[in-house]
Amino acid sequence: MQEDAIYTQLTELFRDLFSDDDIVLTAATTAADIDGWDSFNHISIIVAVETRFGIKMQTREIEGLHNIGAMVTLIRAKLAG
Repeated sequence: MQEDAIYTQLTELFRDLFSDDDIVLTAATTAADIDGWDSFNHISIIVAVETRFGIKMQTREIEGLHNIGAMVTLIRAKLAG
């Protein structure tokens, strides 16, 4: 899957989860950039990402997700198998 397609799907997912159609994700986007992205919602994001992309993330991988760019890189690696 191409990187731009992952960003498109992640943007849709975040807009749905946070009920905010103005969210625009970039590689540098962090939890501090999105109102309501707290530790509880982080779990919801991870579950939604795993479901949407049909992948499973390990705890150590999740701990390394410091921004959306890292998430996209991990998703691409998981999809590549």
